[in-house]
Amino acid sequence: MVPGTSNCIPVMPEPKLASFSDLSPAEDDFLGDVIAGLSASPKSLPCKYFYDAHGSKLFDQICELPEYYPTRTETALMREKAGEMAAVIGPGVQVLEYGCGSIEKVRVLLDALEEPASYIAVDISREHLRAAAENLAHDYPALQVHALCTDFSQDFDIPEGIPGERRVAFFPGSTIGNFETQAAAAFLKRIAAHVGKGGGLLIGADRKKDEAVLYDAYNDSAGVTADFNLNLLTRINNELGGDFDLSAFTHDAPYNVEDGRIEMFLISSRDQVVKLGNRMFEFAAGERIHTENSHKYEIEEFQDLARNAGFAPKQVWSDAAALFSVHYFEVE
Repeated sequence: MVPGTSNCIPVMPEPKLASFSDLSPAEDDFLGDVIAGLSASPKSLPCKYFYDAHGSKLFDQICELPEYYPTRTETALMREKAGEMAAVIGPGVQVLEYGCGSIEKVRVLLDALEEPASYIAVDISREHLRAAAENLAHDYPALQVHALCTDFSQDFDIPEGIPGERRVAFFPGSTIGNFETQAAAAFLKRIAAHVGKGGGLLIGADRKKDEAVLYDAYNDSAGVTADFNLNLLTRINNELGGDFDLSAFTHDAPYNVEDGRIEMFLISSRDQVVKLGNRMFEFAAGERIHTENSHKYEIEEFQDLARNAGFAPKQVWSDAAALFSVHYFEVE
């Protein structure tokens, strides 16, 4: 080694999150929501409480089931058509993902896009969001990665100064189907306001299809979806001091043809009384607790919904079996 020189390779700094914005989303009132739902007629429980640690693991198992087509169909569609999606979206965009979770699905899109300028991850779980966003920043050092902790189903502002020639929202997974139609329309309008004129939206939507295929997807032979649904009662017992007898409730998720949606229920198998703190809730044999809806849309139906929210359809992709669709819209 020549004196005064060094053959050491300079150590580059680890990529960091460009920003983490905590909008302090309100804490969920689990007890209040459960009491309100069980006091109503008919009884219901909010589906957002499915996802404790165990519930999330069960949902991951659901996504691997042979009967549950949505996740694998959308994933295959994204991988097959990512180049076409990137071409219609264009270069230099800012990608905004709602309910990003572990930030895995967007990687297929980011890999296909031409020089994306930035990515904004939006989710309500602070620590999970921070960890996932930091992982993405590490894997995509040329991309500005920002994290925004908030409830995406409520109004919120996006921080200014984040680079990108245009903003394109990404909302995969057919999560839009869990919104009631009126709420879905309101959410799409909020997205249109976020992306602005010329902005885009890439979104997944489950399609209407044979009732047997739909029924089997939500009533799998292994009983994983039943365990997922019943875990809601386990949470109430463990976290709120309830005394639900899980053996006295069964899972069912029929398809409502008229409304075009799967409706998920827990059904009381006998007359019974459930205690929750100092409250008591009576159940008749056969009485149902509604836990979730999953709306299905034909392509034209979903395009009409988006049009009413201010979007113009630009392109749509679907699999050969017509199970699932991915739409690209722009605000004109």
